[in-house]
Formats: sequence, structure tokens, C-alpha cells
Amino acid sequence: MTYLTTPNQFIQDQQGQRFAYREVGTGRGLPLVLLNHLSATLDNWDPALIDLISQQRRVIVFNNRGVGFSDGKVPTTIEQMVADCYAFITAMQLTQFDLLGLSMGGFIAQAFTLKYPSSVNHLILVGTGPQDDSEIAKVGRITTFDLIRSFLTHRDVKEYLFFTRTPQGKQAGKAFINRLKQREIVEDKAITLATYRRQLIAIKQYAHDQPANLAQINQPTLIVNGDHDRMVPVNGSYELHERILNSQLKLYPDAGHMALFQNPNDFAALLAQFLNH
Repeated sequence: MTYLTTPNQFIQDQQGQRFAYREVGTGRGLPLVLLNHLSATLDNWDPALIDLISQQRRVIVFNNRGVGFSDGKVPTTIEQMVADCYAFITAMQLTQFDLLGLSMGGFIAQAFTLKYPSSVNHLILVGTGPQDDSEIAKVGRITTFDLIRSFLTHRDVKEYLFFTRTPQGKQAGKAFINRLKQREIVEDKAITLATYRRQLIAIKQYAHDQPANLAQINQPTLIVNGDHDRMVPVNGSYELHERILNSQLKLYPDAGHMALFQNPNDFAALLAQFLNH
């Protein structure tokens, strides 16, 4: 079964709130849990990348509270998103796993690992940055600007937000959008404007919060970004690498915010090497 044909599944937490998720792959290693980016649902993960990763391990992607088909209302703090993530993890009876956080998901992944260190074996932070990085607060303004650009040019906004505007970046962006469009059988529910705004509130607060003590993260950590990330500037990746002692940094040249979707084959190989080390 591929990610494009993997069905939506649902599980309830202890309060009876329902989370939507998808699961693909088997593998002998620990499961890999993926935390998504701003405004994203289950349908925004690159199916080609998920298929590559799931050849070696069990991959679990889910919608946090209030996103897509998951119940409830999206929180306006990263801390509450962490609590909701823990509710899902507990419902799934996952005691230990590897954790990949993408963009906003990376904010959640850092805080989750600090709060529940015994649960996380390896940590992967992609296109993300630390608390107290005021540049992160500009993400709403950048997104609005690119939404206008996409409307005027009749292009998908993700081509502008996630990829470079070089020939290679444009080609990779179009290829990624085409891969997303291959989904026909299983679909998620798109987020609402209210959900998006609540996520932005959480991100802005995160950007102005006091910095977390990332030196307390002892897990092997892989930090990945593109060298031309407009949404979460690459300086944040350098700072994460400096503050998380047991970390390695990979920067993709001529790549934007979603370097993992721009280089799915290379990233899948890098991830496999990291997780199997």
C-alpha cells in the first residue's frame, strides 16, 4: 500500500476527542511520527517521500487537534499543541518513537522532546527554528504576500512559499504539486481560515517567547533546511545546531522551506542513515 492509497483512520483520546491519522509501512525499527507545518493536513505530505521512508519503517502522520478531520479547536499556543500531540501518542499506545517536526511541527517537536524525553529516540527538525527568533513571527506576512502572488499568476502558493525561484527550484516545486494532485481516493478536509489564524497566533507567541533550554535535548538530532528558506530563516537552523549538542546540520543548496520535498530521494537516504546509526 502506498501513501496515496492509505486510508484515513481515527482514534479517540481519553476525553473522547477524535484524531485523524494515516499509517503506512512496517519495518523493524521504531515508528516514525511526523508533525506537520502551518495550514497543512494529511494531504500535504509528499507521497513520494513517505513511500521511500515507509520502505524501512512504520510511518505515522496525524492531524493535531482541530486540523482536518480531527475533532476540537486548534490551540493558540505551541504548549497546548504539545499536550494534544501527547494525547494522540497515548491513544496510539506509543511508548518510544522517532519524531520528525516540519516547520511549525518542529516547534512542537522541540517542546515535546523537552517535556517527554523518554518517549523520543531520535529527533529530526526540518525547516524550523528556536523560540525567541523574531524572524519567525513574519511568516504570516510572507504567506499573505505569496497568496497574492499566486492569485495573480495562477500558481499554487506552495511553489512560492516552499521552493526557490531558480530553474531547478521551479521544476522541483511543480513536480511536488503534481505529486500531491495524484491523490484521488483518500482525501483530508482542508483547514479553515479560522484554524489558520489560530495557528499564526501560536507561532507569533512562540517567536517572542523566552528561549527554551535546548541543551537539555540529549537525543541524536538531525537538523535540515534549505539555504534559501524565506519562511523560517536558515539562521534558526544554525542556532538549533549550536544549542542542541548531539546534533548534525544538513543544508540543501538552492532549496527553500521544504527542502525535504525538493530533494525527496536524498532526504530519505539521509534520514535512513541517521535513524539506523
